[in-house]
Parts: sequence; C-alpha cells; structure tokens
Amino acid sequence: MAKSVTVSKTTQEGTSLDILVKEGKALYSIWRQTNSLKDSTKAKGFDTRLGKLLQQLKAQSTVDSGQISRQTLATYHVDKIDRRRRSEALWFVENEVECRDFIKKSKKGFTSLTALQAAMRKASKEAEAEPTEVEAVEAEPSKEEVSNVGQSNKPSKDDIVKSIVKACQYSGIDLLDIAEALMEIDTVSEAEETETKVAA
Repeated sequence: MAKSVTVSKTTQEGTSLDILVKEGKALYSIWRQTNSLKDSTKAKGFDTRLGKLLQQLKAQSTVDSGQISRQTLATYHVDKIDRRRRSEALWFVENEVECRDFIKKSKKGFTSLTALQAAMRKASKEAEAEPTEVEAVEAEPSKEEVSNVGQSNKPSKDDIVKSIVKACQYSGIDLLDIAEALMEIDTVSEAEETETKVAA
C-alpha cells in the first residue's frame, strides 16, 4: 500500500527562499505518486505547483535564455524530478489558459501532459492546414470569371491585376514590391523595339 504524504501549508515565516525550498521538498516527496492529470492540474495539483515553482526559478535565472542551473534545481530539491516532467509542468503553467480551454472542449480525457501537448500540437497543425473563409471564397471563381470563359484568350487589364493580387497573397509577397518592380521596367524602349521589328 502506498504511503500517503501530506503537504503542510506554508506559513509566511522565513524568507521566500525558505518557502520555495519547502515547496520543492514537498513536490519531490509526492511526485511519483501523482498519476491523474485531472488531479495534477488543479490549482493545488502537483504539475501546477511544480510549474509555478519552475516559473519563479526561471524568472530569477541570471542566464538570458532563462535556463535554470542544476545547482538551483538541487537547491530547491527538484533536480531528482524527471526533466521531462519538469518541462511539461512549466509548459502547462505558461499555457494554462489555453490548456484548460482545450481540456474543456475536448471530447476525450487526457492521461498525461504529454498526451495533452500532442493533442494540442495536432489541433494547431490541423487549424493551420484548413483554408480560411477568405481563401475559400477566393478559390471559387466569380460570376464574371465564369461568364468570360471561352470568349477571349487575351486577358484583360483587370484579369491581370486580379491574378497578380492572388499570386502575391499566395506567396506572401508585398504588393508594393511588385508595383515597384513593375515601375522599374523600361516599357518605352521595349515598345520602340517591337515597333521597329514590326516595321522591318
């Protein structure tokens, strides 16, 4: 039978360092017993508490990237907690609002933060892959385009402009860059060359 560990409430006595060390010790003593994602992501749950502790340590870090040193982890007694579990707990706290919304909207439950991360990553990729309403509307031909089919092989000025705009949107190129490139083309000398060739 597993030993039940109770975590005492921290008092306001001592420094914040003492409080964080006590929290780290308490987390270390219960980390292997925590199996339910539902319980561990509650306000006083293991992953939430661990993530908040790591978030505080990350904020205090002297390294620009916010990486927490091994010595700091050892000082706060969280160095023995699996690094993946620490990383997931920190990720959960940093994305807590989105995670809780995703869990509420989800039809199935998640057994771990790893499964939650994978599901959220998959959902975001699917959301990016789906065309938006604007793209779907642009993909459908307009009434003018359908009515002009078969009438003329030579595109009109408006057709050319529409195709340039669509190409820029698709490629992510700024329309002003295209306009500048068109302005740089020397159309006068090209027109003179074609007139000379036609006359000859």
